[in-house]
Amino acid sequence: MQSRLVLRSAPGAALRATVTAFCGLKSIQRSCHNFCTAVPKHITYKELKNLLTSKNIMLIDVRQTWEIVQHGKIPGYINIPLNEVGQALPMSPRDFKEKYHQVKPCKSDSIVFSCLAEVRSKKAMDTAISLGFSSAQHCAGRWKEWVMYEFPEKKQGH
Repeated sequence: MQSRLVLRSAPGAALRATVTAFCGLKSIQRSCHNFCTAVPKHITYKELKNLLTSKNIMLIDVRQTWEIVQHGKIPGYINIPLNEVGQALPMSPRDFKEKYHQVKPCKSDSIVFSCLAEVRSKKAMDTAISLGFSSAQHCAGRWKEWVMYEFPEKKQGH
């Protein structure tokens, strides 16, 4: 009698296993698709320079204002210090424009974060991605690399 019960439940178990395997396969396919078609998360100085020329990005410098005054800035940037990124991106377009004097980016817009040495820009990118800004990137070359190429006489970013 027990073997008969096992036999009766076996087709149901097999069906559940097949459905689970199929759903898992679909999940893996989605993950692979997202991974394979994802925007690269870091860009170089040369890529940033090309993107700025094409005007296809919003460049957000996450340094403190005093750092930008002291060290300089990349043309075309908007300054949103790292500690404000998590509150700034979910703002209403009106509030964002009022505070930062720029049009608020859409979740599908290309956003590149930069900072002095790359650490804060990665944190800002992670925050943006967690808020749904899937095309967020950070400048792996950072401000120091920008200075090296744009102002070779400065070399140290000062």
